[in-house]
Amino acid sequence: MSFLFGSRSSKTFKPKKNIPEGSHQYELLKHAEATLGSGNLRAAVMLPDGEDLNEWIAVNTVDFFNQINMLYGTITEFCTEVSCAVMSAGPRYEYHWADGTNIKKPIKCSAPKYIDYLMTWVQDQLDDETLFPSKIGVPFPKNFMSVAKTILKRLFRVYAHIYHQHFDSVMQLQEEAHLNTSFKHFIFFVQEFNLIDRRELAPLQDLIEKLGSKDR
Repeated sequence: MSFLFGSRSSKTFKPKKNIPEGSHQYELLKHAEATLGSGNLRAAVMLPDGEDLNEWIAVNTVDFFNQINMLYGTITEFCTEVSCAVMSAGPRYEYHWADGTNIKKPIKCSAPKYIDYLMTWVQDQLDDETLFPSKIGVPFPKNFMSVAKTILKRLFRVYAHIYHQHFDSVMQLQEEAHLNTSFKHFIFFVQEFNLIDRRELAPLQDLIEKLGSKDR
């Protein structure tokens, strides 16, 4: 949750996406923050009693976007066209960008360019009221779950890039506790609702197993 971050992290990569105060989604976000504060992340990700699954996934997806936005915002000076000429997560995993609309054929590009494309694309989805309705009573579209899964799959790639290519910088900035807590929360959430295919998680599989075993 965003409340985990200190003042250092007020620099975001893209503008923060706010959930309107007074809305039901804002109340859900506050509930999530309160349960997160208890320190039990497995319990914090569970669907609260009586709540709509789509709405719970929507609120948390917005929050993960804001968290990754802040985390990447702290290391942008180290993630450059020169240092990260390709978007990768270690030597075995390379990502090429396509959004199916503006860029239909996957293109090879630098990590900062890829992450800019990615975060802009996510922002556009979150701002689309037909996909992420913020008003009470407006239903979620039939394709909501598949869109949410694509968003989370792509956001995972930013975590994977940070861990593989920039963890030294994260440690220098003393942000590793924030990164680890944020990623653990993210992984527990996607595992709880089976939102990302296991193969997509392969670049950080060892870390995921380590985080999970500490919680058993």
